Amino acid sequence: MKKNNKNIHLQDLGTKEYKETWNYQEELFDKIIQVKRKNRNENLNLQTPNYFLFVEHPHVYTLGKSGDLNNLLLNQNQLKEKGIAFHKINRGGDITYHGFGQIVGYPILDLDNFFNDIGKYMRSLEETIIRVLAEYGIKGERSKGETGVWLDVGTPFARKICALGVRTSRWVTMHGFALNVNTNLGYFDHIIPCGIRGKAVTSMEVEIGRKLKVEEVKSKILKHFEDVFEVKIV
Repeated sequence: MKKNNKNIHLQDLGTKEYKETWNYQEELFDKIIQVKRKNRNENLNLQTPNYFLFVEHPHVYTLGKSGDLNNLLLNQNQLKEKGIAFHKINRGGDITYHGFGQIVGYPILDLDNFFNDIGKYMRSLEETIIRVLAEYGIKGERSKGETGVWLDVGTPFARKICALGVRTSRWVTMHGFALNVNTNLGYFDHIIPCGIRGKAVTSMEVEIGRKLKVEEVKSKILKHFEDVFEVKIV
């Protein structure tokens, strides 16, 4: 009987264009799917690998498969003038921004190694970020019906600090979360973030009043990810 693989291979890609990273995610995603297909077709018990990618993207807007293009408030010429890329992609959710000073995490996992519950997976990602924020004295929360991590939910000052959007197929995940650390929030003014009107976006820098060390925040994400998912990152 196959023993579930609870190890996750960490790769920090540094700063990388969105499309290049998306292609790489697809490669790793397909690699896991191929192992699962081989197991099923040939009655094998090969272990499937799991990956966790850290990356920082140059300015880019991405629109999920169910997103509304009207939530992008710039035309093609304006995007070009501002040096912002744009991609329609295959994750859930609407439009979001990625850019410098933001930590993007892409867990590419075979959930058969952990638990077969997409809702639990999303809540576990949120819980990881909530625990990280708590270490900095920031009270992260969930907002009913709205994925991601929020501050001051239920008040006129509700604001999102971390966006989530994933794709799953055959219990394999890709895409993930984007935590605003030292992010220039001005870029969110050109979209309706996640298609939600009237709610603001914030960053750890804004909430704390100082720039943070990104590597320190990454290490805390990994620590809490290991605890929440009960895994080992190698």
